Amino acid sequence: FTSLRISNLNRHVKTHSDEKHHVCHLCLKAFRTTTLLHNHLNTHTGTRPYKCSDCDKAFVTSGELSRHRRYKHTLEKPFKCPVCKYSSVEAGKMKRHIRSHTGERPYACDLCSYASKDAYKLKRHRRTHSGEKPYECCVCQAKFTESGAMKIHLLQKHGENVPKYKCPHCNTFIARKSDLGVHLRNLHSYMAVAIKCSYCEALFHERYAFIQHKKTHRNEKRFKCDQCSYACKQ
Repeated sequence: FTSLRISNLNRHVKTHSDEKHHVCHLCLKAFRTTTLLHNHLNTHTGTRPYKCSDCDKAFVTSGELSRHRRYKHTLEKPFKCPVCKYSSVEAGKMKRHIRSHTGERPYACDLCSYASKDAYKLKRHRRTHSGEKPYECCVCQAKFTESGAMKIHLLQKHGENVPKYKCPHCNTFIARKSDLGVHLRNLHSYMAVAIKCSYCEALFHERYAFIQHKKTHRNEKRFKCDQCSYACKQ
């Protein structure tokens, strides 16, 4: 990496460091740079400051906007494989592709001998140990380990009742396009007056972000006895 500006070099050097000094005051997650922290805070507030000039979409980070433009508008694939003809929209996809040539599998399970070239595949594999089923059928609420299994279930069990429209901002599926518009307005539109969390100081300009945040307090026992260690939810 080379740069004409020392600030760019300093920012790049931080990508090689594991030190994370910039801490989110809402969830205490830490980041290497102020830019990464700022982008993370947007996920709490629901703010999408990066707007596409070719359509009405808006995004939390500049990287998301860049990917959107390449996928939907410019169709540019700037990342080229030095070994074969493969090219990619995203640098991360190129890194995973390169591992298919090198055989590298840096993501290893700490419970068995499984190892993967892809962090997501390792995360999916770990569910075989934990029993976690994060994907829920929107018709009957059956739960699945993988999204593919859920989609097969929808087609086989529910047929014509399968909702056709997926929300671009969350995992909700909706039967009618008009209902999708209502869902977007009610849950994902920007609100000038922020909602304040009743459990903490967090503020939200998007109702969906607020709902997701409230789930983090679900098992929280915030009422504590001042005479002993007893605590409860109500």
